[in-house]
Amino acid sequence: MLEIKNLHVTVGGKEILKGLNLVINDGEVHAIMGPNGAGKSTLAYAIAGKDGYEITQGSVTYNGKDMLAMSPDERAGEGLFLGFQYPVEIPGVSNMTFLRSALNSQRRYRGDKDMAAVDFLKLIRLRASELNIDPEMLKRPVNVGFSGGEKKRNEMVQMAVLDPHLAILDETDSGLDIDALKVVAEGINRLRGSDKAILMITHYQRLLDYVVPDFVHILAAGRIVKTGNKDLALELEAKGYVGLGITENAA
Repeated sequence: MLEIKNLHVTVGGKEILKGLNLVINDGEVHAIMGPNGAGKSTLAYAIAGKDGYEITQGSVTYNGKDMLAMSPDERAGEGLFLGFQYPVEIPGVSNMTFLRSALNSQRRYRGDKDMAAVDFLKLIRLRASELNIDPEMLKRPVNVGFSGGEKKRNEMVQMAVLDPHLAILDETDSGLDIDALKVVAEGINRLRGSDKAILMITHYQRLLDYVVPDFVHILAAGRIVKTGNKDLALELEAKGYVGLGITENAA
């Protein structure tokens, strides 16, 4: 599904990713861990096409297509979803309106008709119910006045409604209490499937207790320097980066 080769990314004139390679196949869940400043969020934003993240070398291929040649809207239309560490607030726009616009935009990109209002209402209520989320929250402006946990719950509803083929979640577990973490984990696990792929960026092992990844990668100094299964995260929790011989200057 996703193949990244020799990716170099510069932000504000500084090279952050320095030849990163990664392959994610259909049906797989990958987790990326790494020290602060290693380039984890840079990887997520570069894949999504965020402004200010300059690709200076390398390639990103998604389902056989050159992702770097696509606009951010086109990447979303192709089935990419980016979950933010700090979801943004959109005053004056309700969650319902935001999600219906996003869903219909993707449907138009794929040549489908807009979803009827009544069908959309049924869908969003179903997805909220599956995640034990109060439907009243969906009437509020996007993330305005939401706690950190509410923002992440809201993001899980967004992901469930949009049903992406590739979900990239940037520290989606950051700052969550155990109840919110379980909701997030439930949302991620519900997305898993043979035609889906998930890339989770996290600092902590605890998310991986609820969402067991197929592969765990450690990113340091702009490259993936170590790959293993879920046991690698446990080893990292026990020993730390230095204990695994990984430093910010790891090559």
